[in-house]
Amino acid sequence: MKKIIIVLISLVFVTISCKKDIVKEPKIVVDRDVMINIIYDLSILEAMKTQTMGVQNSYPKATEFIKKKYKIDSLTFAQNTQYYAQDIKDYKKMYEEVKDRLLQDTEKISGGKNKTENKEEGIVK
Repeated sequence: MKKIIIVLISLVFVTISCKKDIVKEPKIVVDRDVMINIIYDLSILEAMKTQTMGVQNSYPKATEFIKKKYKIDSLTFAQNTQYYAQDIKDYKKMYEEVKDRLLQDTEKISGGKNKTENKEEGIVK
């Protein structure tokens, strides 16, 4: 009987400990939609950076831009990134939303060409 009670208590502790978040909620929680906007802006800034490699440009550094636009520091951003990343399914959905938004922007820039026309030109989406 004692063994059964010990096993049951152990199972309760294991169950409780597994339900806790891996990462503590940050002191300043950035809204999910704002986090998506930050990821989107970082994607654009990184794309601009790779397109102008070797050329001196006046584009802002990504971290400075994010700090000014969203009024958060790098620690807050890092903590929120870890916080959202602990739910991998939702984090993946966030990146899918960014990807869809980038694809919409690409279509606007390319003059509304559809996917078939872009494939013929050698652009793969």
